[in-house]
Amino acid sequence: MLQLGSQIAQFNFGSGGSECAKCQSPQPTKTLQDFLLHARQLAGLKKEHVFCNLRIPNQFQTAKDDINIVIITGQGIFCIDLKCWRGTVSAQNQNWHVQVKEQDQNFTNTCIEQVEDALKAITTKTANLCHHLKKSGVSVRQNLFFSRVVFLSPDCELDEELKKRKELVSHGQIDAFLGSFREGYMAWISDALTPSWLSGHLSYKQMEAVREVLRRVGTWDVVRLHCGEQLRGDYQGCQYIALNRQETDTLEFSRGKSLSAYSLWALLGHTPQVTVKMYKRGAHGWLGKPLSATTTIPSNTNVIFRIGGEETDAKIPANTIHSITLSI
Repeated sequence: MLQLGSQIAQFNFGSGGSECAKCQSPQPTKTLQDFLLHARQLAGLKKEHVFCNLRIPNQFQTAKDDINIVIITGQGIFCIDLKCWRGTVSAQNQNWHVQVKEQDQNFTNTCIEQVEDALKAITTKTANLCHHLKKSGVSVRQNLFFSRVVFLSPDCELDEELKKRKELVSHGQIDAFLGSFREGYMAWISDALTPSWLSGHLSYKQMEAVREVLRRVGTWDVVRLHCGEQLRGDYQGCQYIALNRQETDTLEFSRGKSLSAYSLWALLGHTPQVTVKMYKRGAHGWLGKPLSATTTIPSNTNVIFRIGGEETDAKIPANTIHSITLSI
């Protein structure tokens, strides 16, 4: 899994939002990475208490949904989804609507998009996390799990009904919300000396047990292309590459020759080759991460990758890939 400060934090976390709700705002909207740094500074959260983009299996083990942020404190386990929507958000039956008004000199254009009920989604994912912990041997009372949706844009406004929901945190409430995680010295002493069944808080032993389980929860695999684009999803495999995901965390693809020489070999009828270096998971030496294996494959070999949100696998030519980072 990836914790605070990891590169996965650069990805778009507003999935399920509308195009008009995501369009350029005149005021800057925080990114996930900005939010995490702000949370650490304001709430004094330790790195080991914050987990990002955890993909939790549902209770039937048929699919996984990612939770943007999980924060573990003595108060409980907070499951947080972040939204960078802008406009007016309202609840309509089983879905939500995001209404954005674009003002021009002569007219006003109104865009209304239907999006998923973000509160229902994070509540379901929180219940799935509770079930996953219990299945992993860590039992935490259900009332110690808290679902929250945080709206990062100052241009996002909740309608009157949604404003009543304590689970929804608007832009103006972010600092107060993060400040609630700060624990004073006396609270720390109290939690250390009072049994969890009496205090109603998580014990240190429970918190460590939860962290241990979450460290083993996967996030997304990441494909970095030579053009600079990054894709997140699930690595499905490659015809010429055999690896153990538990032992390998990075695959590095190298064409070995300059682009002009590479193209010349192809014109002469030779099949250019790509060298793939596989690096050991979690291991670091004086000279960098140690290799676990190296192989050479034809450059036109396809890497099978299921991009997040897609229903079919993508075939990505090996010669377009810079590297692949594998989750647990």
